[in-house]
Amino acid sequence: MKKDIDLSNLKFEPKLPDNLTVYGDLDLRGTKITKLPSGLKVDGRLDLGNTQIKELPSGLKVGRNLDLRNTPIKELPSGLEVGGSLFLYNTPIKELPSDLKVGGSLFLRNTPIKELPSGLEVGESLDLGDTPITSLPSGLKVGGYLDLEDTPITSLPSGLKVGGSLFLMGTQIKELPDNLEVGGRLDLGNTPIKELPSDLKVGGSLGLTNT
Repeated sequence: MKKDIDLSNLKFEPKLPDNLTVYGDLDLRGTKITKLPSGLKVDGRLDLGNTQIKELPSGLKVGRNLDLRNTPIKELPSGLEVGGSLFLYNTPIKELPSDLKVGGSLFLRNTPIKELPSGLEVGESLDLGDTPITSLPSGLKVGGYLDLEDTPITSLPSGLKVGGSLFLMGTQIKELPDNLEVGGRLDLGNTPIKELPSDLKVGGSLGLTNT
């Protein structure tokens, strides 16, 4: 039976027991919490947005979304599994663990992240807009859209597959890789790209404004 725990906006730091299992959602947004108990498992959503959380326990498993936006957390633990989406907007995260698993979308906009672990698979969308990302790993697979708008990235890996749209507006990419597949829209606005590869596959529209 699903049971949610809502402690949002408490005026004091909540104390949670070790090995706690929450069968629904755990809402801690806006609290003064700085650390989670070891052995925590949340079947639903875990919301830590706008808290002072600084670390997560190793092996944390969240069945649905994990929200860490606007927190001071600097790194994620090994063995982290997120069944839904992972929100890291406006955090000081610089790198991701090599064994990170995200079933939904991964939102990294406005973080200082510069690279992603090799073999990363994101079930839905990957938002890297307004980050200092300079390259993408080979073998990257994105089920939804991939947003690289206004980043310093200059190239894409060969064989990149994006299930949704690919946004490259405002980047310095000069050419697209071989075997690029985009299921949705491909937006190349305000890029120095002058020609397209002969084997390019785009399922949606093609945006070429100011290219």
